[in-house]
Amino acid sequence: MNEEEQNGLFKVEEEKVSSVGKFDMSGAFGATSINVEKVKGAENFSKTVKRLIKYMKPELIMLISMVLISGIGAWFAVWVPDILKKVTNYLADSIQYFKTDSMDMSYIARICLISGGLYCLNAVFSFLGGVIAATMAQKVVRRMRMDIKYKLDRVPLKYFDATNTGEILSRLTNDVEMVSVTLQDTVNQVITVVMTISGVIFMMARLDYIMAIVTLASVPLLFIVSSLVIRKSQTEFANQQKLIGELNGHIEEMYAGHNIVLLYNHQKDAIEKFEDTNLLLEKATKKAQFLAGIILPLIKFVNNITYVSICVLGGYRAGLGLISIGDIQACIQYTKQFAQPVENISNIASTIQSSIASAERVFKMLDLVEMEPDAAKIDTKYMTGEVTFEHVAFSYADDKPLITDLNLHVNAADSIAIVGPTGAGKTTLVNLLMRFYDVNKGTITIDGVDIHDMNRDDLRGLYGMVLQDTWLFKGTVADNIAYGNKTATREEIITAAKKAHAHEFIESMEKGYDTELNDDASNISQGQKQLLTIARAILSDPKIIILDEATSSVDTRTEKYVQSAMLDMMKGKTSFVIAHRLSTIKHAKVILVMNHGDVVEQGNHEELMAQKGFYYDLYNSQFQGKQEGEPEENSAAKKFIQS
Repeated sequence: MNEEEQNGLFKVEEEKVSSVGKFDMSGAFGATSINVEKVKGAENFSKTVKRLIKYMKPELIMLISMVLISGIGAWFAVWVPDILKKVTNYLADSIQYFKTDSMDMSYIARICLISGGLYCLNAVFSFLGGVIAATMAQKVVRRMRMDIKYKLDRVPLKYFDATNTGEILSRLTNDVEMVSVTLQDTVNQVITVVMTISGVIFMMARLDYIMAIVTLASVPLLFIVSSLVIRKSQTEFANQQKLIGELNGHIEEMYAGHNIVLLYNHQKDAIEKFEDTNLLLEKATKKAQFLAGIILPLIKFVNNITYVSICVLGGYRAGLGLISIGDIQACIQYTKQFAQPVENISNIASTIQSSIASAERVFKMLDLVEMEPDAAKIDTKYMTGEVTFEHVAFSYADDKPLITDLNLHVNAADSIAIVGPTGAGKTTLVNLLMRFYDVNKGTITIDGVDIHDMNRDDLRGLYGMVLQDTWLFKGTVADNIAYGNKTATREEIITAAKKAHAHEFIESMEKGYDTELNDDASNISQGQKQLLTIARAILSDPKIIILDEATSSVDTRTEKYVQSAMLDMMKGKTSFVIAHRLSTIKHAKVILVMNHGDVVEQGNHEELMAQKGFYYDLYNSQFQGKQEGEPEENSAAKKFIQS
């Protein structure tokens, strides 16, 4: 990103906090610093939960099936103590009345088999519920990833200018994965907990309503203890997720510019910032886990009090003959069943908090403002490339106007050179032309058609670009060249490579055109990357060509051939040549001189030098000390700019 874009970065409306650490390498890589939203705590917790449930609507049938199966499975386990009490009462009566010799062992065996069968059914239904939960979770998170992908395809470019890459990746990976964990494991457990607690209370009420009341009395206490701790932990878990995104952004930034860090000996500063952020993450995680972990001991304490109360009260009521020994045994079992799911909730509390915080971050991304909808597709096949700017105004930030009133007309097949100091608006002009940004005022037309009324794909299909900064993806050399023309044959690819003078070095590689480039194409030189991007532009055969110091990374000898090749490519096409070295455009037919976002001068080199204006000063500042009579640029360069 160039300086003019840095000066006008999109201002995110949400309040930001600066990234932690003493050293910020973002400027060295031309990237924005990491900005992270302040944690707002639990105010959106219930809203996020409701939205997550609503988001699961397409999987409603699977969700209902999981609820039914998990509920039925939990009920099988709840039913067992009520059956086993019969065995306890039968044995107690036999011992009390000395009837041990006449015990009906088949009756006891039958009760035990029924209980075992119920436990087996509980296990089977729990397994089925888990399978459905896992399937449902993967469907939801797959759709969530796709929604994020589609959203990122539709948000304005200014969002990517203002947001760190690591932050975006964190939401696509860590946050979505946390949501997946919740849906796959936690939801199933919560359903089991709810069904178990409700079933236990119902069965205890059937046995003895007083002991059921004692057990229920612990629920408000458990709720108060849990809610107080959970409310506090929500903020800490949101802070934990925020710091994870910040740490990911720092790591991505440092390794993307590892050579720069080494070059300027900033390893120590980079490590210090990493350690500072890592330490903050450690503290936030400790706080979050402590608050989540303290719930379990508190719940165990309350449950143990309830357990003791049931034992004492049950013994007293059995002594009065109000309940049987089997009822006491069943109530004690139900007390343990009641305690277990509540303890499970405390165990998964940390997961729930992290997941809701993650879901909230994902939904914030899904709520980003999108670009205006695309217009209907039009036929651009017969467009010639006549470009007109009429009273165009644009600014990256409302308080920093960049282009105020730009008027420009470029005839079809004209080649225009654009010059100016850094921040003058050269790259901005190109960004507006391709609708990476929309103008604030005025219109830009191609062959009389407002680009705002054109489909973005149709519009960008008119352009071919060769930039100073190359971009290649992981894949074969042939795939990279054919990126702009999916229907290109191998012969057409080779022809384009020959015109770009890339064929020779490609053939010298181990697998030629089938050679695989790695992630950052580091297995070829910077100059070779440039040649491949030039071949890509030649193969796409665009109507309008944009060149931004396209030969800056090749050697002088190769530059002569490449300039000649690009001259052939530019024949009959409208061309915008952004030049930083004014020596390369001295013989251009028309030179646009930009400053502060506007065209301040226009003409050929001789006319502009005679005016002794801004171009005159700019040219002399580059060539101060060049003697009159020195040889002009090589003939290939001269021919290239006199298209």
